[in-house]
Amino acid sequence: MAEVPPRKLALITGASSGIGAAFARAYAARGFDVALVARRRDRLDALASRLEHDHGVEAHPIAADLSIPEAQTPILEAVEARGRHVDALVNNAGFGIPRFFTDAPWHEQRDFLMTMAVAPCALAYAVIPGMSERRFGRIINVASIAGFAPGVAANTLYPGVKGLMIRFSQALDAEVRDRGIKVTAICPGSTESEFAAHAGYQHLVDRHPTPFVQTPDHVAEVAVRANEAGRVVVIPGWHNRIAVALMRLFPEPLVRSLINAGAAKYRLKD
Repeated sequence: MAEVPPRKLALITGASSGIGAAFARAYAARGFDVALVARRRDRLDALASRLEHDHGVEAHPIAADLSIPEAQTPILEAVEARGRHVDALVNNAGFGIPRFFTDAPWHEQRDFLMTMAVAPCALAYAVIPGMSERRFGRIINVASIAGFAPGVAANTLYPGVKGLMIRFSQALDAEVRDRGIKVTAICPGSTESEFAAHAGYQHLVDRHPTPFVQTPDHVAEVAVRANEAGRVVVIPGWHNRIAVALMRLFPEPLVRSLINAGAAKYRLKD
């Protein structure tokens, strides 16, 4: 009897909650095994058990801190130790720093860049050669509609990093599409998650609720379907697409002024 090949494997960072956990559910529902990467091992273990029970796939928790140099190495070593390789990569891990640049300690700003810029690029760099050899690969980078916005006060690095993820995805698509690899930048707006709570400004969100909030499962489902369809930059939700269109239409000074006034409600102050 011929040996049954293993299921494809999706590696998802920031998988312990929110959009990352939704991506894990979306890929597991499609029959992918999943490698779940985040710092909170207890959350990963619980999610892995649910996915294995609900979908009959293998789920591998990998506790890791993406803010450390060469964070991709132990993650991929853990995958390889199970005799597996990465067929789909979702770069989702991230956080916010809703303060002025120098009001947060430098180590937080450094960890932000390592987690949200360096680690995603490093993981993609590491998995693309194998994907190219197998002529199959899927890469989804979680960006944001903030990647289309000008810089404003607080969350100083956020728009720049999300803009990087958009441009990075476009460049990768141009380089690897003919190797059987599909690359997508998903650009959600406000999404139900623990993002604000982790950043310490949930009380401000509660005081100034944001309209048109999407669910993580909706964002993940849109992203996976768009990636399979070969779409490169995807903005889920008509309201988010209108917001991006307006940012492109109006003069940047006006856009900066409006966004800065809105963002000030969610800014932490010492």
